[in-house]
Amino acid sequence: MQEQKMMHATNATNLADILERVLDKGIVIAGDIKIQLCDVDLLNIKIRLLVASVDKAMQMGINWWHQDSYLSSEAKEKETETEKENKSLKKRLERLEAKVK
Repeated sequence: MQEQKMMHATNATNLADILERVLDKGIVIAGDIKIQLCDVDLLNIKIRLLVASVDKAMQMGINWWHQDSYLSSEAKEKETETEKENKSLKKRLERLEAKVK
C-alpha cells in the first residue's frame, strides 16, 4: 500500500499570497512585435503591461483613471465645466467677430 503525504496550507504558498506580493511590488511585462519585409517595417507593436495595486501605481505617478470621465465623477464634472466654458468662449468670439464686421 502506498503512503500518501498530506500537504498542509502552511507548506504551500497560496494564490492570495502571490497576488498580494505582486500587487504590493508591481510587475512589468514588456514585449515588442516587429514584422519586416526586405528591411521595411510593416508592423511594429510595443506591448507594456503593468500589474500593481492602485496605491503602488499612485506612488509611481500613474493615475490616468482620475482624468477618465468614464471612471471618475470628478473628471466628468471637469469635462462638463470645460464644455460650458468652450460654449461661452465661442459665443463671445462670435459677438466680437460680429462687431468687427
